Amino acid sequence: MAKTVVLAYSGGLDTSVALKWLQVEKGYEVIACSVDVGQQEDLEEVRARALAAGAKIAEVVEVQEEFANKFIARAIRAGALYENRYPLVSSLSRPIISSHLVEVARRYGADAVAHGCTGKGNDQVRFEVAIRTLAPDLEVLAPVREWGFAREDTIDYGIAHGVQVNANRANPYSIDQNLWGRAIECGEMEDPWNSPPSDIYAYTVPHGSVPDTLVIGFREGVPVSLDGETLPLHLLIARLNAIAGSYGIGRIDMVENRRVGIKSREVYEAPAATVLLEAHRQLEDITLERELAHTKIELSLQWATLVYDGLWYSPLRMALDAFMEEASSVVTGEVRVRFSPNGFVVDGRRSPLSLYDYELATYARADTFNHLDAEGFVKIFGLGLETWSKRQGRVQP
Repeated sequence: MAKTVVLAYSGGLDTSVALKWLQVEKGYEVIACSVDVGQQEDLEEVRARALAAGAKIAEVVEVQEEFANKFIARAIRAGALYENRYPLVSSLSRPIISSHLVEVARRYGADAVAHGCTGKGNDQVRFEVAIRTLAPDLEVLAPVREWGFAREDTIDYGIAHGVQVNANRANPYSIDQNLWGRAIECGEMEDPWNSPPSDIYAYTVPHGSVPDTLVIGFREGVPVSLDGETLPLHLLIARLNAIAGSYGIGRIDMVENRRVGIKSREVYEAPAATVLLEAHRQLEDITLERELAHTKIELSLQWATLVYDGLWYSPLRMALDAFMEEASSVVTGEVRVRFSPNGFVVDGRRSPLSLYDYELATYARADTFNHLDAEGFVKIFGLGLETWSKRQGRVQP
């Protein structure tokens, strides 16, 4: 009796060819599982493509709301930017996809789970570590890594076996997208000196939009409203993607350090993520106490690196989330964002829990700060250095 494998199926080149390869070369019965994380594709068409390629069963799982509430919300609270630039577009979707692959595998009594990641990418780590953490008994297969095809060979294999593929030699890009953003690589962008082709963009096509000013409401660190209208997080993100993207906001062109030890040129589109993370940070500026704010900056980078590396299902991520949740308990209020072509600014922020005290901050007559208190504070603060200078005198210019 043939073994059964659940394949994470996107409908793209690699997973379409992987589906056929698992059947032809390995003799598996394949259950294709497509997880809807907001990739703006007709997943019923993707399902039909999987069946046409020979899948025994093709499932579509809708998880946009779960993705927003359980994964993206945590990233916003953490202020997560890997290497201070990348908002974890693909990194965040892999653990939720993995959990549903395992659920489908359990439901059908499958022997294995497979993904379509290459041997030099980050996603192989994210999928395999997550799946082995959630289901240590399941075998994990990586056909793209095993067959070792160049991209041209993958296209040829698909054509030879009658697999419908969307990539060709004239359009060699690898694209991954979800509610939180879009990632594009391959083709001429593999040379970091080349400008990204103009035809790769979808989320950030400038055409101007209304409104040009938007007030974003937050409750305990999570966005809850746009211009006073309360929205579920997944719908709020989708709407903000459309608004900010219409101004060309959210393009990120970077060479990042992959977990496997190589540098990779990646182009991202993340309109809503770019705006929400900055708005959240600026609301923190008026609500977080100084030492807490400074510690959170350090832990935010650690949280982002942890998730980037595929360690979502880890005790450290859960412990860091407990810190982020506590820190975010006071991050409630509104942030006003003003859009312009290819950019935006935050020009207003307010909170009922704000630590900004006008009477302490102002230089006008309303000033209540006791300036004479500063003299003793400054002397005590610098006393150690003053003593060192007098006794040892090794000050360098």
